[in-house]
Amino acid sequence: MGQLQIPWEDELVQLNAPAPQLARAVVMVRPVDFAFNDETGADNVFQHRLGIAPAEVTRRALAEFDDMVARLQRHDLEVLVLEKRRDEHVTPDAVFPNNWFSTTPNGSVYVYPMHTPNRRRERRTDELTGLLLDNGFRIDQLSWVGHPFEEELILEGTGVLIFDHPRKRVYAARSQRCHPSAVYRYARLRGLDDVVLFDTADSRGVPIYHTNVMMSVGDGVAVICGDSLFREDERASVLAKLAEHHEVIDISREQVEQHFCGNILQLAARDGTPLMVMSEQAWHGFTPAQQRTLERHGQPVVNPIPTIEAVGGGSCRCMLAEVFLPRR
Repeated sequence: MGQLQIPWEDELVQLNAPAPQLARAVVMVRPVDFAFNDETGADNVFQHRLGIAPAEVTRRALAEFDDMVARLQRHDLEVLVLEKRRDEHVTPDAVFPNNWFSTTPNGSVYVYPMHTPNRRRERRTDELTGLLLDNGFRIDQLSWVGHPFEEELILEGTGVLIFDHPRKRVYAARSQRCHPSAVYRYARLRGLDDVVLFDTADSRGVPIYHTNVMMSVGDGVAVICGDSLFREDERASVLAKLAEHHEVIDISREQVEQHFCGNILQLAARDGTPLMVMSEQAWHGFTPAQQRTLERHGQPVVNPIPTIEAVGGGSCRCMLAEVFLPRR
């Protein structure tokens, strides 16, 4: 008797298999109307006004963006650029798309509730899905995580959710942009096994607005500012979980707040070569010993983006929305 064949067996295996940690493609959004965002400045202490003309701020941001795209492509990372029509709503933070959507290997795109009105206008799902489909990716489902105009249960994507994909684990710091109930709701939706929530405080005692400013989890390496976890039990628990499978680089508050050392992302080139993507400021903020540790886990791809960092209050990781979708 022949072997019983289960319909969609391959898809079921793929659905239940651990996701890879490193994406080999990313979406980036060209910052055509990049500027200081007054709406997000209320809780993002990393944002600064440079005292130069708005048009010059935008010009510099565009140049930094284009240079970063070209550098990533030279390292054989697939980069999809989501263009923005100038006649659309003004979205000064559109250069940070990882906050409003994420993708999974089973063909799902998740869209998240955003904290401020002008950031909600960044969610151009039709254009995003068109870009992904045109580049050969498969989308089986698009899901909104909560209500599109939710004003309380905010969950700003991989800005607040730090995934350890092979272990179906997510780390998240509570803040105005990361409501615990929304985290657990999302974990149920995704079938995640472990939710690790914790509180943070910067050098002024203010909660850190996005987890990915102080934490990054890659394949075999993790960066975290242990000092920002002010509850000893939570700090011990998080560091212990990270150390189970990762070489942990513990950075200082100064490295977080002055250099964006936590806002880095490990990716993979098309051939699987690991890449450590970060800003020039972040690279120089690491100690020589920390730099050597990072180099053991991937080729550093260092990008000078001083305008985007200073005015936008985010760095390279925020500019990269990972694509884990399957190919058609």
